[in-house]
Amino acid sequence: MNITATALPVAGQSNQHRLKPKRVLPGFGLTLGLSMLYLSLIVLIPLSALFFKTFTLSFQEFWTAVSAPRVVASYRLTFGAAFLAASFNLVCGLILAWVLVRYEFPGKKIVDAMIDLPFALPTAVAGISLTALLAGNGWIGQYLESWGIQVAFTPAGVVVALVFIGIPFVVRTVQPVLEDAEKELEEAATCLGATPWQTFSKIILPTITPALLTGFAMAFARAIGEYGSVIFIAGNMPMVSEITSLIIIGKLEQYDFAGATAVAVVMLIGSFILLMIINALQAWQRQRVGMKS
Repeated sequence: MNITATALPVAGQSNQHRLKPKRVLPGFGLTLGLSMLYLSLIVLIPLSALFFKTFTLSFQEFWTAVSAPRVVASYRLTFGAAFLAASFNLVCGLILAWVLVRYEFPGKKIVDAMIDLPFALPTAVAGISLTALLAGNGWIGQYLESWGIQVAFTPAGVVVALVFIGIPFVVRTVQPVLEDAEKELEEAATCLGATPWQTFSKIILPTITPALLTGFAMAFARAIGEYGSVIFIAGNMPMVSEITSLIIIGKLEQYDFAGATAVAVVMLIGSFILLMIINALQAWQRQRVGMKS
């Protein structure tokens, strides 16, 4: 009896150990420490150095560096062109995602793969290609200039370059949401007499709105920091087609490190605000998906 009684707890313990799931990775403390160390080395320390370098300036010197007319003109072009490009991609990205999800046609897989081309293509290659295409002697630019339209080496060229590098963000954000959308609701609305526009505006659009806004914010944030594809087609004319990233590079070439970091801090704060907006939109999207499920 004693042997049996003492054996039962041992058997129960072995069952508990057998049922306990095994962790593939180490415990929370170790993984959290490694994550914070990696984040600090790669992100936090470099960004902190940027702020510390800026603190060597007085407030008057900082304000003079970030509010110079040439710098303000670059802000206007950078943020304005990024907003226009992201807005264009919002509409065209939705159309592309809709076509890829709802229709079957020859070469669909090729078109779907080409959407990711701006991700893999070096930005300098994209800038050179767009310049060769849209310059006055380019395949398309020669016809545009005959009509009095100049795209290359103007702010319009900046927008074109930002549209090119930003379109995948909207398509790849909206596409999976459209694939998971319940088509039964659309069929029910059609059976109840809803027009195609009513079905889209009342059923489809509310479902994909969080994904659209997320794609727009990601394309906007990506366009703000773009450099390689823009400098070749922008013309880089001060007060006209000079982006903020080029201002920073110019200050570094003049050994004005404090001025460069001051302008970079402004761009960093803008990017951080956009990142917070993107995270909020993604949380909203996950909440809507959870409520539907």
